[in-house]
Amino acid sequence: MEKKDNSLLFKYAGLATQLIAGLGLAVWLGIKADEQFAFNMPLAVWILPLAVIAVVIYKVIKDTAPKKRT
Repeated sequence: MEKKDNSLLFKYAGLATQLIAGLGLAVWLGIKADEQFAFNMPLAVWILPLAVIAVVIYKVIKDTAPKKRT
């Protein structure tokens, strides 16, 4: 039997771990920032996780785009 290539599995598992950890950290930092600055609404709790999601989407697009040959 052929040995399965698990490199894609580990790549996407690592990406999922980064996403979950980044979102958790962003929410925690957002809560602390909202407490510190006493905003009327939970502004940082919304903006920081959205920024993390935008960065992860950019990273996925960059990593999965076809490589240009020079």
